[in-house]
Amino acid sequence: MPRVTLRDIAQQVGYSKNTVSLALRGDPQIPEKTREKIRSTAHDMGYKPNPVVSQLMAELRASQTPRFQAKLALVNANLDPKAFREHPTIPPYVEGCERRAAKLGYSFDKFWLHDPNLTADRWIRIMRTRNIKGVILVGLMDQNHLPEHLAKVWEHFPAVVTGVRTRKPTLPFCCVDHFNLSLAAFEKAMELGYKRPALIMDDVIDRLVDRRFSAGFLIGQDTLPENQHVPPFMQMNQARQDPKLFHDWFWKEKPDVMFTLYNTVFKWLEAIEVKVPEDVGIIQLEWRAQRPDVAGLHQHNDMTGEAAVDMIIGRIHNNEHGVPDYPRASMVGVSWIDGQTVRKQSTRRKKSAAQKARRKMANAK
Repeated sequence: MPRVTLRDIAQQVGYSKNTVSLALRGDPQIPEKTREKIRSTAHDMGYKPNPVVSQLMAELRASQTPRFQAKLALVNANLDPKAFREHPTIPPYVEGCERRAAKLGYSFDKFWLHDPNLTADRWIRIMRTRNIKGVILVGLMDQNHLPEHLAKVWEHFPAVVTGVRTRKPTLPFCCVDHFNLSLAAFEKAMELGYKRPALIMDDVIDRLVDRRFSAGFLIGQDTLPENQHVPPFMQMNQARQDPKLFHDWFWKEKPDVMFTLYNTVFKWLEAIEVKVPEDVGIIQLEWRAQRPDVAGLHQHNDMTGEAAVDMIIGRIHNNEHGVPDYPRASMVGVSWIDGQTVRKQSTRRKKSAAQKARRKMANAK
């Protein structure tokens, strides 16, 4: 039987040979429905790519400079206008967005969401003048809604949010899987032999991600006996003003490992002479290159940025404008990074740490 070629498939589906080739490679320039139709037809016809030719073409494409496609808007949604450069966690999102956009032949113009001079009408006028086709919002951390006076922008241009799910309006979004993140931290703590894990979290942040941080932790905690349950400490904002709130909670609950997003916890422990990891372990829920000594989960925010670019390009090619009825989500997995703030637990070490905690609690009183 003669080999089925791209030309054969093109004749069958009524598209050009180039379109068929792009569709079979999953190129986002081709709408998803068209790609699916071509893939299905190719399968039914028994098409099998020549591996030698495929490899040669892949090497050729990799050596070529991407053809310019269009401009996108990269919007700093953080309250800090310098967050793209100076925030501890936002720059990797930007790096991923720029890397993926460049690979696909797109470029960015950057805006600040809270710029007082940018009305909706002016923003729309600028984007149309510059031929900007879509919007990616990065750095939304204090709230999950966008300024009401900019509603017309999301109606005229496709938009994607990174990091969190928005509610007003509800837009497609890309973020780390916060539930799996907390659960992975819990499972790692169990693997290391810890018995009384605790979550240290800002209640505002937990609500911003639909309680997925605390949900993952509580699901993990349900696997432990009740006498090993430690209630989460959710008063970060208040404790920044009065660290005694944290100290009282710590001495009362006596956790042996804590999951947190905040380096402030180290200072609070140091103030009451609790040593890490000798007396208590620390697992950072957003591992940062600035503190490579701290064990934690790498959220791969740059990959979230890449996923956002793929999503917005898909919306552009599918001619999707306005707030969708069924917003899509893309969630990115995490990976464990070893560090000096946790250690494998032994019976001797656990007893020693418990004795130290009791002595310090007695002294504190």
